[in-house]
Amino acid sequence: MPTRREVIIGGAALGLCASSWPAAAQSGQVRVVAFAGASNWPYWVAQERGLFKKEGVEASLDITPNSVELARNLHGGKYDLALAGVDNIVAYNEGQGEADLGGPTDFVALFGVDNGLLSLMAAPDIGSFADLKGKTLSVDAMTTGFAFVLRDLLARNGIGEGDVKIMRVGGGAQRLEGLLKKEQDGTLLNAPLDRVKDVLGSYQGIVAAAKRDNADAKGKEVEAFIRAFHQGVAWLYDPANKEEAINLLMARMKGMERPGAERAYTVLLDPKNGIYRDLKVDREGLRTVLMLRSKYGQPRKELSDPGRYIDESYLASALKS
Repeated sequence: MPTRREVIIGGAALGLCASSWPAAAQSGQVRVVAFAGASNWPYWVAQERGLFKKEGVEASLDITPNSVELARNLHGGKYDLALAGVDNIVAYNEGQGEADLGGPTDFVALFGVDNGLLSLMAAPDIGSFADLKGKTLSVDAMTTGFAFVLRDLLARNGIGEGDVKIMRVGGGAQRLEGLLKKEQDGTLLNAPLDRVKDVLGSYQGIVAAAKRDNADAKGKEVEAFIRAFHQGVAWLYDPANKEEAINLLMARMKGMERPGAERAYTVLLDPKNGIYRDLKVDREGLRTVLMLRSKYGQPRKELSDPGRYIDESYLASALKS
């Protein structure tokens, strides 16, 4: 079985296991669902340091196994917010999602977290894109943005869709497990070296998403959550907190050791390409998401207006001076 240091093309894998907390239904609470991964770091800071309580809101976080479950539970009202790739919002709003959720979704991005920090990870015997021919690659779902990113990367490197087998496996934790067990040969993961951005340019990754009507109904709680999350980001970027931040990451990411945590600190808190300090959605990055979905999404649609999927009024209200 390959070690985590061995399974890389253009990056080093982050441990993807994380603790979760039970969802709650009372008023004054914000129930959050997310994928396992270091994008949840600001949330952990806000929880650990009592920032949610300080802002008068209780927050809970559950980890989802895949994007279909995430979308279904957000649409069904089990959760108030989802920390997920913005492409999930676009896909289900445009009727291109992996599953039928039983009606219009009306999802919207309330703030941005990061650019996805994606790298193509592969087994140790694969040293180039050419070596991927005839191999099996894994994705969360066949119709999500990260699957489109993978297809576009392959195409840009001369690998046709008939040259590889792409299979649906689930979220990052499941894909990393399959890679380590040699059940698949490669996948995209949120790794601490961002190489996809070098190829595609700006790309909007993780956002905080909600149903519009639920965001309206819980506006005060949502704004309180945003303030606490933003304070968590600011705390992470303060160099004085580096040691405590690294220790927190190792505690929450099971199996992560000090070298990996230090690499994650360097990349996820990079002033230019790391977690967004202002939490604003990268509209140019979202245009890239829409370009890929226009190219690969089914049924085919031309999508070009980022504003249709964003409502930053809660962010502006939460952070106004």
